[in-house]
Amino acid sequence: MNGPDKNNKFPLEAYHRLCFLKNIITNPNIIVGDYTYYDDFEDVANFEKNVKYHFDFTGDKLIIGKFCMIASDVTFIMNGANHLSESISAYPFAIFGNGWENAMEGKSYPNKGNTEIGNDVWLGYKSCIMPGVKIADGAIVASHAVVTKDVAAYSIVGGNPAKEIRKRFSDEDIDLLIKTSWWNWEIEKITKHSADLTSGNFEFLKS
Repeated sequence: MNGPDKNNKFPLEAYHRLCFLKNIITNPNIIVGDYTYYDDFEDVANFEKNVKYHFDFTGDKLIIGKFCMIASDVTFIMNGANHLSESISAYPFAIFGNGWENAMEGKSYPNKGNTEIGNDVWLGYKSCIMPGVKIADGAIVASHAVVTKDVAAYSIVGGNPAKEIRKRFSDEDIDLLIKTSWWNWEIEKITKHSADLTSGNFEFLKS
């Protein structure tokens, strides 16, 4: 056997509060890699409900890599939430029409681009990811953290706004992990090294 079926919606038998996320997504602007799971205390359908202000006309994407771990009530705030913060008023007059429809002529709402989550990223319970944030491979986001800035690979962040608490590994080991990118190996190789991947021994990555 070479691990669970990546196309299985519910990989834990008789347990439907954890899913392989890519198999339940319906929004084409949410892209999820293999084996990334989402656990929800109530219903895994809550995931898309927790991707907030994700309007088709805004065009931004939520991109999540492989082997990520996403806890219940994680929220993603997308670019549709943005208002004009440097104008006299932040009020969105134009969307209501009736004489206000030209209020945004020659202007545009702020857009920070796609929100991107790397591979092997752990997003803790009730963490919140703001628009356009990039969370690099191997990062850990603490419970209730509000992530307003990009997060470096293999760092642990927490707080509001989230700040780096520490690196998970040495710079040398982080460089090795990024170079080898184990999440892109064939599943047979990942299965063979699953015990190594849950250890602190980096030597096997050098072979």
